[in-house]
Amino acid sequence: MKVQLIQYTPEPERVVAAAAKLCYSRVGVDEIIEDLSEEKTEKFLNMLMNLGHQSPVEHINFTFAIEGVSRVLTHQLVRHRLASYSQQSQRYVKLDQFEYIVPPSIEAIPEAKEKFVQAMEEDQKKYNELAEILQKKHYEKLIQEGKSEKAAKIISEKKAIEDSRYVFPNACETKIVVTMNARNLLHFFNHRCCQRAQWEIREMATEMLKLAKTVAPTIFKHAGPNCIKGPCPEGNMTCGKINEIREAFLHISHKI
Repeated sequence: MKVQLIQYTPEPERVVAAAAKLCYSRVGVDEIIEDLSEEKTEKFLNMLMNLGHQSPVEHINFTFAIEGVSRVLTHQLVRHRLASYSQQSQRYVKLDQFEYIVPPSIEAIPEAKEKFVQAMEEDQKKYNELAEILQKKHYEKLIQEGKSEKAAKIISEKKAIEDSRYVFPNACETKIVVTMNARNLLHFFNHRCCQRAQWEIREMATEMLKLAKTVAPTIFKHAGPNCIKGPCPEGNMTCGKINEIREAFLHISHKI
């Protein structure tokens, strides 16, 4: 898995502080920003975040590039609808040898891993066979319709792989770019950094939090699962490790 923070709003914490202060100020933004030293910004944001006043943090955005994750993960990720996504297409990209993600529980058992790898290899074989059969059929039809050989080859390949991809498994590796504003990121971290989240998306969310915290440490000071600042909301489904989880996330940082 590879998670990168490729873009974010410049001076994110200063932007949030200025936006929040404007609500209660007689002066304009220029004067507010001029008066916002690093120390004043941190002090004000600590107060703002402790009060739970989160609408001003919607003004800052974070864009992450994520690779080496499964379609299982991205199916969960895109349920967070207040975000923007651009994902590698299986419709336009022919996967002559697709990569796949092996769950740790399967990786740890040789017999299970052997069967898993066999399934992946069989999927690739069937994809290749289907793509070849479909491309030939589409090519012949396009030629009969008067298309040039070059055009028929390009169109038939695209049409072939868009249907052949149906045999690919959820384990198939994918790449995605994600943009969220800080408020949605905080909500995302509440749910996906939790121990109840599946291992893969939890690992990705934790890496995203580490990166976000490097550029907006005060805003993301208490970010993480819901139990960081209050009781666990999972009831009987709690992991039972609230003190351990709190300690881990309150001291989380990105190693550059």
